[in-house]
Amino acid sequence: MFKRRNKRQVHHHIREAVWPTIGWRRSVDYLRHRVGRLPGTPYSIAAGFAWGAAISFTPFMGLHIAVSAAGAWATRANVLAAAIGTVVGNPWTFPFIWTWIYTLGVWILGRDPIELNHAHLNLTYLYDHFWAIFVPMAVGGVPTAAVVWAAFFFPMRAMVHKYQVMRRARIAAKRNREIKEGGTGAAV
Repeated sequence: MFKRRNKRQVHHHIREAVWPTIGWRRSVDYLRHRVGRLPGTPYSIAAGFAWGAAISFTPFMGLHIAVSAAGAWATRANVLAAAIGTVVGNPWTFPFIWTWIYTLGVWILGRDPIELNHAHLNLTYLYDHFWAIFVPMAVGGVPTAAVVWAAFFFPMRAMVHKYQVMRRARIAAKRNREIKEGGTGAAV
């Protein structure tokens, strides 16, 4: 009943992830409303979103949602908010995230960075130099994820609290208006 008549192909989904047809502002607005309407306390929602954002700053590609959901579950945070929070890591931000966590990891480990020749950068090169790239990224990802968690948690908790208070006030005002007009607000 609620399915598309012509199913979208995979390249449409990829294009939407990279450049949404409804625009970036509307996409961000939708995300704000979606997060604000999640069931739970402001702590639960903010902590879940912070888990998703923080895990996006680790090199565990393909496991971001699972790891953030496990972290959210362990801290009694909202698991759905954690999944939504992983959108912080996306095709636009991953090059910057990976460069940062690799550089930080190399600095923490005291290693010399390997020379990445962008002309020859392919999956075979990454496979041959997996540990030389992955270990510094993992080491650099841990402190970065901790900072990112805090950077998202505190503003998100305030935003969700404000959103929930304003939403309850709107619903109460609407209910009062309906009662004043003589209706109960129930569908007839």
